[in-house]
Amino acid sequence: MEIDLPDVLADVTAAFERYEKALVSNDVAVLGELFRDDTRTLRYGIGENLYGYEAISGFRAARSPVGLNRRTAKTVITAYGRDTAVASTLFYRDSLPGKVGRQMQTWVRFPEGWRVVAAHVSIIDEPKET
Repeated sequence: MEIDLPDVLADVTAAFERYEKALVSNDVAVLGELFRDDTRTLRYGIGENLYGYEAISGFRAARSPVGLNRRTAKTVITAYGRDTAVASTLFYRDSLPGKVGRQMQTWVRFPEGWRVVAAHVSIIDEPKET
């Protein structure tokens, strides 16, 4: 298996950046497009466990658009072969001082393009660096 093929990394990075832009602007249509429309797609959020595309899209539709701005750091995208990748990033919100968010997504290439099939989001106290 080839890891981190440059063209695959470029495609997944573009999809990830599109997701980030849609997230902070609350573009529910794009967010819905980028998650795989499948009952097996899941998203573990900060306060919710969402099983299936319908649950995820319902959550997005009901979510408040207030306070979604954030900045990311230490983003790592790794591609495994031509059709699977994992994107991991830390994120920070001014409204949550002293906290760091963590986000991981599994992306799979389908005929319609790259889609998230699993995601996990959590927030923890900012670790003390040594």
